[in-house]
Amino acid sequence: MKNNVYILEDRAILYINGIDSKDFLQNLISNNINKVRDNSSCFASLLTPQGKFLYEFIIIKHKSGYFIDCEKSQSEEIFKQLNTYKIRSKVEILNLSNEFVVASFGYEKYSSIKGSKNILGYTFKYREDPIILDPRNKNLGARLIINLEKLYLSLKKLDLKDDKIEKYYNESHKLGIVPKNLNQLQNKIFGIECNYEELNGIDFKKGCYVGQENTARIKLNNKLSKRLLPIEIIDGKLSEDEKIYNNDVEIGKVLINEEYPFAVIKYLDKNFNKDQTFQSKNGTFKIFIPEWLKI
Repeated sequence: MKNNVYILEDRAILYINGIDSKDFLQNLISNNINKVRDNSSCFASLLTPQGKFLYEFIIIKHKSGYFIDCEKSQSEEIFKQLNTYKIRSKVEILNLSNEFVVASFGYEKYSSIKGSKNILGYTFKYREDPIILDPRNKNLGARLIINLEKLYLSLKKLDLKDDKIEKYYNESHKLGIVPKNLNQLQNKIFGIECNYEELNGIDFKKGCYVGQENTARIKLNNKLSKRLLPIEIIDGKLSEDEKIYNNDVEIGKVLINEEYPFAVIKYLDKNFNKDQTFQSKNGTFKIFIPEWLKI
């Protein structure tokens, strides 16, 4: 519905401020911090030195610093990791999750608000608070980052009605973009295998960042043979780290086995057939390739 809004209570807001904050983030994240301006936000990840997935988030310019919109279950770890990298950088890192909240609503509603533009990551202010067209895919809609005390007045003025967060999760999963349980991906998959290039989360032209070497090598040498793909459970259930076989050949592994499951799949293997129904020890399922993923 056009006027539905989802209060993403599972999201957290960190704030990075200080004269070194721009350079500090540029040396860490997979995307280019120069893309983040008052009217533009970006999606990015923080990888291990080997290029494996650790965290993902949306970065929004706010005053003299940056909001980090991340999954709440990862927020404390991200906070600690950023502080580990801080060393002598003149930056301040704050967890503002008790003050700010993220609300999401559909693209149709977003496009009806004065000041909106059909540009991924486009950011403008509504009563001093940023509204961002999701930089990954516009079908994820837009998000409003707002002080909790102002939330319901702004929702009322925008004629938005609170709806169940599970609907947002379902839409994200159908779209093929992980909505939650990101911790189950940590250290198990390369960032580039998470489809970050297609989701506008990697900049291959920027300089060094943590995990850049392997990420660039996989891209340049056409070594990308596995991808994170969504699973549709037909019956039963899946187990985390359960291997997926076809014709006795291992073609992948379940990484997120909860209600919005994903697996890392050898999508180029001749034994993988996206139209096939797969069987596991305790269930049957299909693996689907999102429309935006041109493979």
